[in-house]
Amino acid sequence: MPIEVCSISGFSKTEGNSVAIKVDDEVVILDMGLAMENYIKHQGDREDMSVAKTYPELLKAQALPDYGLIKDWHDKVVAIVPSHGHLDHVGAIPFAGSLFPNAPVICSPYTAEILKSILWDERIKIPNKIVSMGLNATYKISKNISIEFVSVTHSILHTVMICVHTPYGKVLYANDYKFDRQPIIGKKPNFARMKELGDEGVNLLIVNCLYAHAHEKTPSESVARQMLKDVMIDVDSDKKAMIVTTFSSHLVRLKSIIEMGKKLDRKIVFLGRSLMKYVKAAERINLVDFEKDVQIFRRRDKIEKILRKIEKEGRDKYLIVCTGHQGEPRAILSRISRGEIDFKFQEGDFVVFSCQVIPVEINLKNRKRLEKSLQANGVEIFRDVHVSGHATLEDHKDLFELVRPGAIMPIHAHNEKAIMLADFAKNLGYKKTHIMQDGQRIIL
Repeated sequence: MPIEVCSISGFSKTEGNSVAIKVDDEVVILDMGLAMENYIKHQGDREDMSVAKTYPELLKAQALPDYGLIKDWHDKVVAIVPSHGHLDHVGAIPFAGSLFPNAPVICSPYTAEILKSILWDERIKIPNKIVSMGLNATYKISKNISIEFVSVTHSILHTVMICVHTPYGKVLYANDYKFDRQPIIGKKPNFARMKELGDEGVNLLIVNCLYAHAHEKTPSESVARQMLKDVMIDVDSDKKAMIVTTFSSHLVRLKSIIEMGKKLDRKIVFLGRSLMKYVKAAERINLVDFEKDVQIFRRRDKIEKILRKIEKEGRDKYLIVCTGHQGEPRAILSRISRGEIDFKFQEGDFVVFSCQVIPVEINLKNRKRLEKSLQANGVEIFRDVHVSGHATLEDHKDLFELVRPGAIMPIHAHNEKAIMLADFAKNLGYKKTHIMQDGQRIIL
């Protein structure tokens, strides 16, 4: 019986990634992510799950994948396997996992801790067992299906490519990744195993196409560290507040920010619920040890208390790292800018956005509003102190040459980007590309 693939979500739109692989009478779901733009419209905040309660509610808001597309496969699902801990890949599990109560969630250790944190934080219970599997390990799901994690670099730790081994061939799921040969934390991507898989034969490569327009190589995270040094160390910040905001899950970036804070001889405070969630999840599995260098506060009363202390002791004695990089109205940075917290910006204070604006309408509006407020307070803004965690075309070329897939299926963008990647692959000699819409099925 051939392998059948259903492109559930992440093909007609950029987010809400999810793919189902059917082998005989068993199905594995790879990723179960939120569609972040619709989710933010529904929730008001990309990290807040306190408003959403049910799968039908979020489905109506088009904020997560529609698993009605595989209704005839529901009783066949034997595993849910997210590739990493970003919400557009794992965030739908708390709401949709219970549709498949007998399917364990198999994921890398940090992804498992993030998922547990979300469930605990939001008081959500799911029937699914969470199974933590090491990087570059293999898990035998059944007689016919094994899952292998191939370690790779991205903007969150413990990201993996997922290889689905079956008697009928292999499917390699390489959604979010980049090839960073100088990672700050962790090892380089497992190029040797990718080549071995290519030698063994990969029937289908499902691959991210978000940056299929970019004819370049994605820079190493070490470049972002140098960019931070340029704006944090090499500017005159005497007597001035310095606030940095970035993705709460980007532990490697946070490590670099901590290093810069120590060089500046500033006490470092992390402010915000999501920062505590991701950092504490990493500390529980000894992935990082920020506790000795950083104080973390998530409750409003504690945040207001430490900010009053900073005002009293001197703003140039502290480095504030807080939530709000996309201009989220309820995040700490926006609340400070609106004067809702007892910390007042002064002329010449610094705000560093160690991120890029995710280019969807709601984020662009929120960031524009935030920056206008900051500028009205005389704040000096540093934008885009950042490098991407996503592969560009040179990374894809390297992957294609390592894996040499029989066919390619682009994911994680609209069809315009998928066609760009297909054209690029065709020029390299890979002529078989499946351009999919959400909900389509193909037989390999």
